[in-house]
Amino acid sequence: MLWPTWACGPVRGIRSASEEQRRCVAAGRAFNGVPERRGSGERRIEDALEALACGLSAAGAPWMIVGGIAVIARGVRRLTTDIDAVVRGDATDPMRLLASLVKERIVPRIEDATAFAEQNLVLLLRHEPTGVDLDVSFGWSGFERKALEARAEVRFGRVSAPMATPEDLVVFKALAARPKDIEDAEALLLLHPSIDLRRVRRHVRELADLAGEEGLAEQLERVIRRVRRARRSRA
Repeated sequence: MLWPTWACGPVRGIRSASEEQRRCVAAGRAFNGVPERRGSGERRIEDALEALACGLSAAGAPWMIVGGIAVIARGVRRLTTDIDAVVRGDATDPMRLLASLVKERIVPRIEDATAFAEQNLVLLLRHEPTGVDLDVSFGWSGFERKALEARAEVRFGRVSAPMATPEDLVVFKALAARPKDIEDAEALLLLHPSIDLRRVRRHVRELADLAGEEGLAEQLERVIRRVRRARRSRA
């Protein structure tokens, strides 16, 4: 296994502005026109996402949101209670990144979090004001680097943040391979028919082979077949 278990499963891996105000605005301050009445769970996630975006942007390394938040932002209806992000591994280190995040009241949720991150390439964190758990992974693979280059600003509630593309999310989810991840991959493929399946297949096959998880490519094919059947039934 080349990568640790992280936000998107067992197979693993912005803009920064000079002025503090510009940094936080770019990272996702409030938008106009957001409904005033929102569930407390939604507000907690948005508050934590806003803090994480500010902290990651201040750190200066390329980063993006993945996991459930990105899946929801890309149109899939589902719930999530935590936030997952990826930063480029060669652009920062756990101690520097944690120092930036602590300023936003994002703290470790385990002892020796930086030592754990050095070994497992993921910082396990918590946003103190909301109690929302945050996993920030260090991406080192060629796929993660390309995914970071392709990221785009997407709105989640009142917050805007760089997020993985639908195509790259399918790769992440296919590699994670938990039941919910498979559901997410299927939903993304249904919602985004322009996804390049050839590219998705290539990345899943290459990363799964490196990790000794050859069955993941076969599972992806089963998902693709279900999506095709669903599209035919709707035609």
